[in-house]
Parts: sequence; C-alpha cells; structure tokens
Amino acid sequence: MNRIVLRRLAQVIPLVLAVIVLNFVLIHLAPGSLFDVMTAEQQISDPAMLDQLRHTYGVDQPTWVQLAKYIWSVMRLDLGFSYRQNAPVLNVIMDQLPATVILMLAATSVALLVGVTAGVLASVRVNTIWDNLISLAAVFFFAAPSFWLGIMMTVLFAVKLGWFPVGGMRTIGADSGAFADALDVMHHLVLPATALGLFYAATYARVMRASMLEVFRLDFVRTARAKGLSPARVVLAHVMRNALLPIVTLLGLQLGTILGGSVVIEAVFSWPGIGSLLFDSVMSRNFPMVLGVLVLGSLLVAVANATVDLLYLRLDPRIRAR
Repeated sequence: MNRIVLRRLAQVIPLVLAVIVLNFVLIHLAPGSLFDVMTAEQQISDPAMLDQLRHTYGVDQPTWVQLAKYIWSVMRLDLGFSYRQNAPVLNVIMDQLPATVILMLAATSVALLVGVTAGVLASVRVNTIWDNLISLAAVFFFAAPSFWLGIMMTVLFAVKLGWFPVGGMRTIGADSGAFADALDVMHHLVLPATALGLFYAATYARVMRASMLEVFRLDFVRTARAKGLSPARVVLAHVMRNALLPIVTLLGLQLGTILGGSVVIEAVFSWPGIGSLLFDSVMSRNFPMVLGVLVLGSLLVAVANATVDLLYLRLDPRIRAR
C-alpha cells in the first residue's frame, strides 16, 4: 500500500509541471496584458512608467527565462505576485479557497446523494413509471446549462417564494456567533450547490442505473437471493458496493470540471470563491493569478485521482490482489 501511495504521489509532479508549461505558453500567446488594461483604464499613461513596471515584474525578459523563473518559484511554494490585489498570489488564493471548497463539497454531496439514490431506485424499479421519470429528469438536468438552472432557481426560490437569499455567502451585517454564522452560510449554500450538483447527479444516476442492472445479473447476486437474504440486504450489501466503482471513477475525473463549473455558478450567485477570482483575473489580464489558480487546480485534480485509485483498493479487493 505504501508503495502504491508513493507511486501515485510521484505521478503528480510531472503532471503539475506539464500544466505549468502548457498554461504559461498559452497565456503568453494570448493577446493583451495587464499593462494594456491599465493603459485602457487610464491608470498609467506615461511610457517610461510602463517600461519601469515591465522591468520590475520581469515581463520584459524572454519567455523561456520567465518560465524557468516561475517553475523555480513554484518549487519554493511561491506562485508569484498579484498586480491587481497587490499581494502574493498564494495569500489571495488561500483567502478565497475555503468558499470554493465548501461549494465543491456541497455540490459533490448533492450529486452523489441524488444521483446514487435515483440510480438505485431506477434499477430496482426498472421499466416502471419511476424508471421513466428518473430517466427523463436525468436527461433534463444533463442538458440544462448550470447558469440557466441557477438563474431559474433564483427566480423561483429566492425572488418569488423568498425561501433563500439571492446571492452572496453571508447575510451582510449579521453577527450572531459561530453556530448562527454556519447556519447562515448553509442557507446561502443551498441554491448554488444544488444548481451545480444536479448536472453531475444526472450523470451519476444514469451510470449507477446501468451498473446496478449489470451487477444484478451476476452469479453471486443469485446466490445471495438463494440463501434467503432480504431484497434490501441484497441491494445494499452486495449490489451497491460493486456498482459504485464506476461512480468513484467519475467522481475523481469530474472534480476538475466541478472546479471549472464553479466559475459560472459563483458568478451567478455572487459566491466569493476561486471561480469569481479567476474570472476577474482573466478579464483584467492578471496572469500570475490565473496561473496560480490553474496550478492549484491541477494539483487538486491529481491528488483526487490518486485518492480514487486508493479507494478502488478498498472497494474491490481483486485490484489489491493484482
């Protein structure tokens, strides 16, 4: 097990390095820079000042020199300096990261709870009205864009019914202690987490249904039924554990897309996380911040996939035997 963990962690290093090189080259090929934005916004108009700023931040050097310096700084856990926030990139990201992590965990929980439950119900009630309704709902939520779903949920549940706040993470001016603050954050979290999680729940429902139906036809399930086990015990203790393997695979692969989807959802619900920070950084050509978010995102996805591989060993002992 220790050898497997070390091997998976060793694979993270070349992956992060490749992400740094690829994104660094693509960003430098993109037109425009922060200094163009500052000139357009009339923040700086003196050419001599612009040249001084380019020299100060090292953007007047060759691209390969900038890339080598950036890789060396990342190795020292230095993601650069944010011109826009006038602060180190890592500090700014760490300030915004908890909000995005909360949103991602909540959306993933919604996706797993709704998707797995719907998939199990559809497989148990296959070719019935329940199966048809779940399949129809899965197709709808898979096809509906997350931003449109978020807007519709805001109009219905926030504007019309007034059950949830329109946006933000906390109620402005509220100061009622840690427990009340946690409840307030959860209240604000319901709509964005649901809007982001339903898309992935649709995928999990379809995959879980197909996986359950396949496992139901295996010999060990017939043996469990022949022993007189109750249908609920057969489904929960025998079928679900084996049917969850494709869901675990999807979960590891989709963490990156959940992080990308949070950019849109955070913009719709004014959620103060990495997504809104990345969007603002792209629009303002704050490339050190963009690179820092992409590097941490790639690291998160790599670690998540390594965790999924280890979770496979727990769910399927046959993999450990090989």
